[in-house]
Amino acid sequence: MAHVPLTPIGRPRTDVLDERAWREHQEKLAPLEEKLRARREEVHAGWGEKYAQRVHAKGKLTTRERLARLADPGSELFEVGTFVNYGDTFGDKPLTSPAAGVVTAFAKVEGRWCMVIANDNTVASGSWWPRTPEKIERAQMMALRLKLPTVYLVDCSGLFLPEQSRSFPGGTGAGHIFKMNSLLSASGVPQIAGVFGDCIAGGGYMPIISDRVYMTEQAYMVIAGAALIKGAKSQKLTSLGIGGPEVHVHQSGCADVRVPDDETAIAAIRREVGRLPSSAADYYRGGAGAIEPAHPPRELAGILPVDHRESYDAMEVLARLTDQSLFWECMPHVGEEIVCGVGKVGGLYAGFVINRQGLVGDPEHPDEQRPAAILYRGGIAKVAAFSRACNDDGIPLIWLQDISGFDIGTEAERQGLLAYGSSLIYTNSTNAVPMFTVLLRKASGAGYYAMSGLPYDPIVQLSTSISRLSVMEGRTLAIATYNSKLDDDFEILSDDPEERRAIAEGMEAVSKRIEADMDPYVAARQMDTDEIVELGALRDWLEVFVEASYQSIGHRRIKNPRIWSLHDLRELHEGIR
Repeated sequence: MAHVPLTPIGRPRTDVLDERAWREHQEKLAPLEEKLRARREEVHAGWGEKYAQRVHAKGKLTTRERLARLADPGSELFEVGTFVNYGDTFGDKPLTSPAAGVVTAFAKVEGRWCMVIANDNTVASGSWWPRTPEKIERAQMMALRLKLPTVYLVDCSGLFLPEQSRSFPGGTGAGHIFKMNSLLSASGVPQIAGVFGDCIAGGGYMPIISDRVYMTEQAYMVIAGAALIKGAKSQKLTSLGIGGPEVHVHQSGCADVRVPDDETAIAAIRREVGRLPSSAADYYRGGAGAIEPAHPPRELAGILPVDHRESYDAMEVLARLTDQSLFWECMPHVGEEIVCGVGKVGGLYAGFVINRQGLVGDPEHPDEQRPAAILYRGGIAKVAAFSRACNDDGIPLIWLQDISGFDIGTEAERQGLLAYGSSLIYTNSTNAVPMFTVLLRKASGAGYYAMSGLPYDPIVQLSTSISRLSVMEGRTLAIATYNSKLDDDFEILSDDPEERRAIAEGMEAVSKRIEADMDPYVAARQMDTDEIVELGALRDWLEVFVEASYQSIGHRRIKNPRIWSLHDLRELHEGIR
């Protein structure tokens, strides 16, 4: 009978790196991760304590206080989109919009992973800024793909009007949120809304499509507030009187339950989630529990060198992510530049694809070696076959990128690398299985696409503080820009000192500009990645993703391990070898 032959991988840290190298890696990483923590705290503070006090003066909780009460006691909130709009300013003043004025996060509520979307009432009363609709829609898409219950904590004064042209129109404009509401509903995804304050214009539509809507005594939902209604002043109309709970719970039927305050609303939402079917994850664990890796996950913050030109052992990364540091490598003798295989995360099977670093054997020239972190023909074919098999078997797939791109040159073209790459791209584009991508360090060129980069719809893409996302490295682009002025060894041709100086300065300027563009905060700000995480916390994030992939019952076929297509792949490969 077929089985999953998980075997121990990894070595103690002291056998992987000597003490000097370990300290050096940690010292280089420490300020980068400290900057990450500081910036995250900055975003979490919203517009600051003064605005939090204003919320409290109204008898309300801040958004983050609501989130803390919504999530199960002792559980962690896994926020995505923290750095959307980071460093950008809007309007004439100008103003910042920390996290684009909305918190989107995976939260465990009554033992079930949920997607929570909560307007930040300490940032312009929860207004929608440029990229706010896109961030909400991205979170809704994550919920749709995983069939996660979705909770809306609504406290929104509408669009930030001075920038309305950047958030209202277009295919990802504010109106797309309501389409996503509808798609979630049509797919049977539970949606629960709590309305805690302002809910004006477009913001009013988001809770309406939810299955259950709770309103506090301070909440109102209106297409137009009192300020826009003719004669409102003379009639002494208020937005609360126009569309408060008295109207929508007892007259219009647009809300279901009236509650006195924030605390009561949060408790009611928790009870509502508790009525949903329990998670299927325990069923798929088969009675087995989650077991921590034999090698501590926190050691990743030291095993990976900050310098992208330095290599490390990919198996040591996997050993700090998988349960008990057990792993089954699939087709190890094909495409050695990349590792494909299966391990458990939180007691549940997951597929892994990770780029090797350093040098590997060259099957075309057995006595030679070639750089890893590059996709060659054999590796591309292996990954495509593995990805298809994981999709067939229903196994969630985790992509760990540290890639410089595709093989190039005359031999690569003769081997048909374009066609092999197209096969992999087709596979990843049509997979239905949940896929998650982590940019460990380098994410360069078409290799980023092939390894399920964000354009190929992983449910979540994570970056780290040492991620570098670009078409090519700064030095490489500088060479391409000044190619006509360089020899075959990329040295400057001119003998004229002034011309040589100008070329050298120009190349340096190009390289520096590209290096700045590769900053992970740039990617996170413009939503080219979903979140930046600490290396030592990566295992925690993967546990969330994998459990969420197995949570829902009945919408996805997850085959038992006796009938995996992966076993057929192994037997065929071993037989051929």
